[in-house]
Amino acid sequence: MGIPVKLDVFDGPLDLLLHLIEKNKIDIFDIPIVEITEQYMDIISQMENKDMDIMSEFLVMAATLLKIKSKMLLPTPVDDSGEETDPREELVERLLEYKKYKYASLGLKDLQSGAARQLFKGKTLPEEIASYKQEVNTSELLSGITLSRLKQVFDSVMKKQIDKIDPVRSKFGEIKKEAVSVEQRMVYIEEYASVHGSFSFRAMLEEDAGKTVVIVTFLGILELMKAGKLEIVQENIFDDIWITYKITAQERGLL
Repeated sequence: MGIPVKLDVFDGPLDLLLHLIEKNKIDIFDIPIVEITEQYMDIISQMENKDMDIMSEFLVMAATLLKIKSKMLLPTPVDDSGEETDPREELVERLLEYKKYKYASLGLKDLQSGAARQLFKGKTLPEEIASYKQEVNTSELLSGITLSRLKQVFDSVMKKQIDKIDPVRSKFGEIKKEAVSVEQRMVYIEEYASVHGSFSFRAMLEEDAGKTVVIVTFLGILELMKAGKLEIVQENIFDDIWITYKITAQERGLL
């Protein structure tokens, strides 16, 4: 007589696969498909439930595992971009999605169990007490108030407001955004270059020293250099950049 074995009850084939992965401490992104398939087939062969509606789901997954196993024995296929594809990729995505919803449902179940243990006491306060409102004698309340006392309270409130002010950030002033585009700056650079011919990068920025203007100006110069309208020379590192305006053949004909 064989030894009776009690099998765990699984909600479906994905639940069984997830159980095997966690039991064997396997990386879900690198499933050893041969080992998992053998364990999976061994468990479903021992299942006592013969309901075909339930067993069919497990058998479909078994067929899927065998299909993946056979694909992994073949040369690795590549996709349209030339990268190798993993036959396990779709299965991994399904397992990750199932795992997310499974643990979310377990969290909701814990919340439900915790809520079931909470008891609330109904309202038992007598109406006479609940409707009671203490009368305030304003004359008595304000009897000791003088102008001097009111000024002290006012000064105390104002001091608390001053203490809330950041002594550093409050002196920063208003930060204004410099609205300048590369296209606009390119027009300015070309006009400046046509007038000065040869000039230094620093000299052109003497009037506009904002960080944004410097960056946009530098980008505009690079674009004009690519278009063949400017020539840039820097003899040594950290030296000033010298820019020369190059007149195109078409522009020479218009002069």
